[in-house]
Amino acid sequence: HIPCAMSTPIPAAAAEAVLVKSEQMPEDSVIIKGYDFNKGLNYSALLSSYLTSGFQATNFGLAVQEIRRMRAWRLSDEPVDPNEQDEALREPAVRAATKTKIFLGYTSNLISSGVRESLRFLVQHRMVDVVVSSAGGVEEDFIKCLAHTYLGDFAMKGSALRKKGINRIGNMLVPNDNYCKFEDWIMPILDAMLEEQKSQGTLWTPSKIIHRLGKEINHEESVYYWCYKNNIPVYSPALTDGSLGDMIYFHSYKNPGLVVDIASDLRAMNNEAVYAKHTGMIILGGGLVKHHICNANLMRNGADFAVFVNTAQEFDGSDAGARPDEAVSWGKIRMEARPVKVYGEATLVFPLLVAETFAKDFHAGADAGADAGARAGAGAGAGAGAGAGAGSK
Repeated sequence: HIPCAMSTPIPAAAAEAVLVKSEQMPEDSVIIKGYDFNKGLNYSALLSSYLTSGFQATNFGLAVQEIRRMRAWRLSDEPVDPNEQDEALREPAVRAATKTKIFLGYTSNLISSGVRESLRFLVQHRMVDVVVSSAGGVEEDFIKCLAHTYLGDFAMKGSALRKKGINRIGNMLVPNDNYCKFEDWIMPILDAMLEEQKSQGTLWTPSKIIHRLGKEINHEESVYYWCYKNNIPVYSPALTDGSLGDMIYFHSYKNPGLVVDIASDLRAMNNEAVYAKHTGMIILGGGLVKHHICNANLMRNGADFAVFVNTAQEFDGSDAGARPDEAVSWGKIRMEARPVKVYGEATLVFPLLVAETFAKDFHAGADAGADAGARAGAGAGAGAGAGAGAGSK
């Protein structure tokens, strides 16, 4: 026989701790809800559901919204500034054609990866206005036009690869012969540039060098071929920090005298921001490319839109890890902006961002005519800034 248990009151302290009464949620509160695969397979609807899925999926959805706002803004959305000096910018048609100037930055590993094709799509169709990358983000684009990069594995042993003359970038493999082909290709170009420096007084900035190399590669798979074709400036203040620097170093022995001027590019890059009516930043990764774009936007008291994608954390005080709000404190993003950081690896995140924004509009025809004047529209009324930027391309 089991005796019946007697009911007793729940201890008051436990009841008070566990059964705290909730306040009513605001009427406009967003309910967490993911994608229902019972409704079929619709990738756009799946990505749209990220906004209400929580965690970094929600940040992805917010990034989509921020890029859409960035692309939708027109100067005609704003009242005419009574102090506007440029009479053309008082004209309704000009104001309606003046768009956000979009700065795109990315680190070198992303050009080495398949994200290169997403980046090429953006510059091919003039969807961004200014590009910033590191040296590796420039040279690897040209190298991939000369020879392939291959899939490997993160666990492949470095010493074994070194003996085979194969370089590893994460889980990708680059035969060292690729860099030998790069040397064979670029050395005659450096010779020609040096001759132009001597005979014509050409002052070679990093952006001018990249523009020239984009012309010389003449390859439609190249990001910088399309930057050259569409006159999109590419700034790389540390252009010598990579294989390009190695080639310039070797060239200084074979045919010395080539000078690379970074000061002129600094002025041109800053003026890209200073004379823009509205600016947006899309930055993949951190370090130099992130700071170079943010610092240029400091010169105009901050960007109006910003999307960061990287895996860095802020606990070590690094620039890469800094959340957008830290940039607000420096005046690099405007106080009224709604910037977004997606904590994620860019090869996973960025093609999906492009799919939900730039590519969706392009294939729906919403970007019709963009190829005819996106850069002109973004830079309308740039005045001295446009002149400084054009001189660097």
